[in-house]
Amino acid sequence: MDLLQVGKIINTHGLRGDVKIASWTDTPELFERLKYVYLENGDRLTVKSVRYQKNNIIVKFEEISDINEAEVYKNKVLCAERAALGELPEGVYYIADLLGCTVINDDTNEEIGILKWVLQTGSNDVYDVVRADGKRLLLPVINDVVKHVDIKNKLIRAHLIDGLEDI
Repeated sequence: MDLLQVGKIINTHGLRGDVKIASWTDTPELFERLKYVYLENGDRLTVKSVRYQKNNIIVKFEEISDINEAEVYKNKVLCAERAALGELPEGVYYIADLLGCTVINDDTNEEIGILKWVLQTGSNDVYDVVRADGKRLLLPVINDVVKHVDIKNKLIRAHLIDGLEDI
C-alpha cells in the first residue's frame, strides 16, 4: 500500500471524540473524499464526518467515541492511500516524490545536489538542495529557476540565476 502523509491530529474537539487536524495538503477538502486514513503504525481509521473551523479540519472517526479515546491520538500523523488522493494537475507534485531527486544545472548538465526538503513559504515553494560538500542551496520554485521536473527518473533541471548562493 502506497501511503502519503496528509495531516496531523493536533487536538481533541468536544466530548464526543472529534479531533482537530492540521492538513498538510494544498486542498484540505480532500478529507471529505477519503473513506479511511491510516496511522503510521498501519492502523486504519474510518472517516465518519468532516467539518471546518478556521484553518483546521474537525473529523469524526468511527473508531473514536469520546474525548478520552481521542486523547490517545493527539500528535499522530495521518496518511492516505495515494490512489485515494486522485490525480494531480500538471506541474504539481507530492513532496514525498520530490525528496531525493537529483538537481541538475540546466545550463551545464552538472549535478547541483540532492533535494532534501521543500519549504512552503506561501508565495512559492523553495527547494532545499544539499551539495556533495554538504553546503545547502535554496532554489525558489519559479519558472526562471526550475525548468523541468522528472519524477519518474528522479531528476530536476534548474537554472541558477544571479544571486543564488550556498548557505
